[in-house]
Amino acid sequence: MERVRDPVGLRQGLTSEEAARRLADVGPNTLPTARGPSPWRELAGQFTHLLALLLIVASGLALLGGLPALAGAIAVVVVLNALFAFWQERRADRSAERLRAMMPARVRVRRDGRVHSLGAEELVPGDVVELTAGDRLAADHEVLAGRGLRVDESLVTGESEPVTHVDGDPLMAGTFVVQGEGEALVTATGPRTTLAEISHLAAEATRPPSPMSVELAGVVRVVALVACATGTALGLGGLALGLAPTSAFLFAVGVTVALVPEGLLPTVTLSLARGAQLMAHRQALVRRLDAVETLGATTFICTDKTGTVTQNRMSVVTVWTPGRTVAVTGSGYEPTGIVGASEEDRRAVRRVAGAATRCVAGRVEERSGEWHAQGEPMEAAIYCAALRAGAALTSVPVLASAPYTPERMMSSVVTDEQVQTLGAPEHVLQHCSGDQAAARRALAAMTGRGLRVLAVASRPWHGETEPDALERDLELLGLLGLEDPPRPDVAGAVAACFRAGISLAMVTGDHPRTAEAVAREIGLLHAGGVVLDGRELPEDDDALGVALDRADGVVVARVTPGDKLRIARALRDRGHVVAMTGDGVNDAPALREADVGVAMGASGSDVAREAADLVLLDDHFGTIVTAVELGRATFANVRRFLTYHLTDNVAELAPFAAWALSGGQFPLAIGVLQVLALDIGTDMLPALALGAEPPSRRVMDGRGRSRTLVDRRLLLRAFGVLGPTEAAAALVAFTAVLVGGGWSWGEEPGAALLAGASGTAFATIALAQMSNAFACRSDTVPVWRSGVAGNPSLLLAVGSELGLLLVFLGVAPVAALLGGAWPSAAGWGWALAGAVALVAADALHKLLRSRRGDLRHSSATASRS
Repeated sequence: MERVRDPVGLRQGLTSEEAARRLADVGPNTLPTARGPSPWRELAGQFTHLLALLLIVASGLALLGGLPALAGAIAVVVVLNALFAFWQERRADRSAERLRAMMPARVRVRRDGRVHSLGAEELVPGDVVELTAGDRLAADHEVLAGRGLRVDESLVTGESEPVTHVDGDPLMAGTFVVQGEGEALVTATGPRTTLAEISHLAAEATRPPSPMSVELAGVVRVVALVACATGTALGLGGLALGLAPTSAFLFAVGVTVALVPEGLLPTVTLSLARGAQLMAHRQALVRRLDAVETLGATTFICTDKTGTVTQNRMSVVTVWTPGRTVAVTGSGYEPTGIVGASEEDRRAVRRVAGAATRCVAGRVEERSGEWHAQGEPMEAAIYCAALRAGAALTSVPVLASAPYTPERMMSSVVTDEQVQTLGAPEHVLQHCSGDQAAARRALAAMTGRGLRVLAVASRPWHGETEPDALERDLELLGLLGLEDPPRPDVAGAVAACFRAGISLAMVTGDHPRTAEAVAREIGLLHAGGVVLDGRELPEDDDALGVALDRADGVVVARVTPGDKLRIARALRDRGHVVAMTGDGVNDAPALREADVGVAMGASGSDVAREAADLVLLDDHFGTIVTAVELGRATFANVRRFLTYHLTDNVAELAPFAAWALSGGQFPLAIGVLQVLALDIGTDMLPALALGAEPPSRRVMDGRGRSRTLVDRRLLLRAFGVLGPTEAAAALVAFTAVLVGGGWSWGEEPGAALLAGASGTAFATIALAQMSNAFACRSDTVPVWRSGVAGNPSLLLAVGSELGLLLVFLGVAPVAALLGGAWPSAAGWGWALAGAVALVAADALHKLLRSRRGDLRHSSATASRS
């Protein structure tokens, strides 16, 4: 990225004429707005995926076959699902607008020798901007004159601590000044800024399809092939056996419609919506419905550190001085607590922490009855420790200062004729006189506990002003040990992830040693885990994936936005389903690239929230585990109602096959409208209730399920056991009623007899599906062991299904439209026998599987379904 520097006229600034010329050349200082997809194109896309196309074709065939009611019903299903999915998708993808909102409205610019307040969009390269604490940078800059200038860059770089900048340092758009003041030269504006580069990365990152969408697409392809091939083959077969061309065509349409799962799309959509609702109750806001299931497939979670697994609330917990070590306790930033056990302890802490407060600007303040950090949390913690020890902190004039720099890693001020120095122990100790062996032993002990340690030193002032002179022959007052405690529930959540077979990585902009200490404390980093420095990551993505793919945890520190993007891609290339957490602007590209982007709702940036699929409203890492559990349960529930739907499809197909293969000698047991009534009438509510099945107690035990939605076991159960049983029961009931009414093979039954027999077949399938709903609650135990009361919504759904069945058969106009009639007493007996037969067949199948030794494998995978 080309940057412009103009050393001319730094004191006077640009002239208005020169600024206008440059503005015309480079354009306004605004981020480029990505042109999103047309809403009409997005809406059209909801009608062009494979299942929608299949349903549209089925509707068209029904219309050609003279079945307008059927055609209209299918069309309504397609339209409602398309509108619902379109509404969900239009709620997302506003990252660019949020990035633009980060740019300040007004800036102070030096032009024509005077300071002007201008709109941020008027900035041009070469402008000189005045900066003070609280200012957000509207462009990329270079520091011309910094006076204690500290900048919070966390939302761009991920670094949790403000960075001190000196003359010549670059500053990035979107960051803001937290301390000090100065002048800076604008070096890049608008699309040439670092913030614009991040925006470009976010726009380029594409969301991968969810595992469930991939699986459903495969299921739909198979269903489409089977439906079309079977319908065509049986239609041609019926034609060869003597059916009239019109009858053969209607028959082919009926077979195709029977095999198309009209209720699958709304059932999946509503099941995911219910999962999203449950997650919202658990403080996890889903922004894309398919993210519900994708979370259940997650195999690798990349989490940020500060504010995600930690509380972002620094506390001084230990103070070491020559001769004593003092423990400090307290709650949050409240300036009360326990400081040591004696007055000597408190006096020692007052001396060390009181001197340190002279070097920091952070404070604590009470708002609405609670104490909060004002400024940097670390500095507020030092101030709070001094108050807890009883220090009387007053504002005093600063006679001289040496601000913090990355090279010196310490800062000094002169107050009350004393030099007060605060900084990294390794650097401060180099400037102290006397024996430092005890201090170094204490330092090793404190860092071994994972504490962040600062050293405090002092000496009388003799009028020096240069840093080298100020910080010479210091006396070490003591060491401050600070911690950013992990969230109370994070260790349990991490353990649950490992128990569930989910690998973890802490990906942070913090120092490797700090991140490692936190990771080990919460149990994220085990003996075989590794700590990687982002500046030393392998350049090859394959090698990066190998380095990260560890079951014992990994820490990646000092990462950049590009690093996080590469990490997500490298892990996905190794077959992982990746959930990436983040809260800053810098996280947006990686959140979009990951299979599931998880943003912090309370402390995160708007950009991160808009780029994410899931927003944690409470910022708790433990909420991710809850969401994963619900995601796994959702996937298991989809398997449940897939089994339920496919079983019904076999039973619906069997009458058409029997009619065609007999050349019309065997009457058609149910019609196409009856098939539709079963699919989106009686079957819909129980299928939705199966989607509400609560999670199994073992859902988070083990690696979790495979990414195969429809496997051999599901197909065998639906097409080899439940479906044939239901189909045979319906055909036996239909035949028994016909024969009982005097029908003989090859004869054309009377209209009343055929309607009664058809109503019996319809009732048999519906009642068997009620039994099937309870059988599908478990893949391992029979109905009477799994119970019928564990899912109250299923009881309500089956009751509603029974009510609809009575309407479809008992209301004369409806029954006539569908082509059936109220069954006789014997017919109802056959229908009830069919329901019992299905329960018996299901129990026998489960028993045989358990005796084959297959039950254990099923319990580890499909029993969660």
